[in-house]
Amino acid sequence: MAQLRQDYTEFERRNTVVLVVGPENAEAFARYFDENSLPFVGLPDPSRNVLALYQQEVNLFKMGRMPAQFLVDRNGLTRYAHYGRTMADIPENAEILSLIDELNAG
Repeated sequence: MAQLRQDYTEFERRNTVVLVVGPENAEAFARYFDENSLPFVGLPDPSRNVLALYQQEVNLFKMGRMPAQFLVDRNGLTRYAHYGRTMADIPENAEILSLIDELNAG
């Protein structure tokens, strides 16, 4: 999430909403967002409904949920999906911003 925070203004400039989904309950999730001054939208998902909907992998040997990033357009269609294999397997912001630019141009 720190990576997304670094370029948050670039996402905003592209009219892109960053939504972070986490497995914590609402109180723990809000506390984490507050303590880390995260500027984007957070959605607690303790029942793991969103995890199941997007088929995000859980690997207990690798500390829980594997990272996943999605670009969903204004019509609700998933236009890009990246499922990480490790906690460090996250696309660079520049790659995501470039994909957003392509979608916005089309």
